[in-house]
Parts: sequence; C-alpha cells; structure tokens
Amino acid sequence: MQAQDLNTPNPQPADQQAGGPRIRVPEGCAEATFAGGCFWCMEAVFDTTKGVQATLSGYTGGFVENPKYRQVCHGDTGHVEALRVIFDPKQISYSELLDIFWRNIDPSRDDGQFCDTGPQYRPVIFVHDDQQRSQAEQSRRHLEESGVLKDASILVVITDAMPFYPAEEEHQNYYRKNPLRYALYHQGCGRERRLREIWGITKTAK
Repeated sequence: MQAQDLNTPNPQPADQQAGGPRIRVPEGCAEATFAGGCFWCMEAVFDTTKGVQATLSGYTGGFVENPKYRQVCHGDTGHVEALRVIFDPKQISYSELLDIFWRNIDPSRDDGQFCDTGPQYRPVIFVHDDQQRSQAEQSRRHLEESGVLKDASILVVITDAMPFYPAEEEHQNYYRKNPLRYALYHQGCGRERRLREIWGITKTAK
C-alpha cells in the first residue's frame, strides 16, 4: 500500500501554525517531519512504509513565507527540503520512523546530502511535541553509542517543527510521475552506494 498524497494545487490549510499552512491530521494519526536531503528520495522511502498514511514534500525551517523551489534551491531562504509524514501509531511508532530516517541519510554531514550540497539539503529532525523530542534525542544517543559512524560526529539537528510550506505539484510523488528521470538521478547521486557504506543493507527506494 502506498501512502496518499496530501498535496493539492492550492492547499487550503485547516488551520495555521506561526503563519504557515498546516496539514490536518486525521483522527488517530500523528505527524512527523524529516529533512534528509532531496525530498524526492525521502518521499519514495516513506511512501512504501507500512503505517504511513500520507506524505507531503515541502519547505520548512526558514524565514521566507510561501517559498518556491527555485528560491529554496539558491540556499538563502533558510529552508530545507523536507517531508511531512502522517502515520498511524498503531501500525508504526515514531521511533521506527526515526530508524528509517537515520538509515536513509548520512548523519555525518550538515552541508548537504550525497551529491546535493547546500544548506537547503541539511538533515534535520523537526519535532512536534516533547515526546518526539525525547525519542529523537534518545535515538541520536543510541546511534552515537553504537559506533556505526566510527569517529564521525552526528551533525543532524533536532529542533521544533516550524511552518511547513507544501512544494509545488510537480515535486509531489516525483518518483512515480517521472520514474526514469528519478532513477537516473537516484543512481547518479550516489545515495544508495553511500548508504551501504554506512549502514550495510538498508531500505531505499530506487
């Protein structure tokens, strides 16, 4: 089962959070927000995760309201490419989502991810409440203690969720709409190769 697409051409937010649109979370579900480099790739991973009900690619963490893709790509809006994940806690826990997140990024970089460089691709965990913060910090400690990264430092920031702006329609479900172009990008970016170096066999989406 693939997650639903939350995006609409002109999203009508159910309410507002600090001036930015917020996606309504269905009853019984929860939300998580992760930045792990290119949102095309992160969406492809979480969309096929059992318990994930919907995903939405967008921009967050910056100071420009209603940013566009080209603005964010310049790296001077403060925003990162990110993914909003709506999930059913009865089917998958936030801790399990964190594990998927970690295993699909290079935690030792804060200047980008894989072939994509710049602050707009820095990895960030945006927490929505104190419980998520506690679990995120605990997961980071466990990773530090595991020795997986050897002597490398974990440079992933954990911070409070900020206004989230949905990306343009062309960037939603990009891996499904443009499978050939996505496959060429995914392979050429070296993402899977680097993930194998860090984690061994992991869950990625080609």
